[in-house]
Amino acid sequence: MNISLSLTPLVSLVAGILILIMPKLLNYIVAGYLIIVGVIGVFNLNI
Repeated sequence: MNISLSLTPLVSLVAGILILIMPKLLNYIVAGYLIIVGVIGVFNLNI
């Protein structure tokens, strides 16, 4: 069985969990998520 993980859904999952645990950090979590996804998209990283 071969399991392949993509970075974008993993980052989304971690961001969602952090928002549930610490809602006051919502702005920073969303900003960090957008930066990470943007870098992945711009440089076309296949991680």
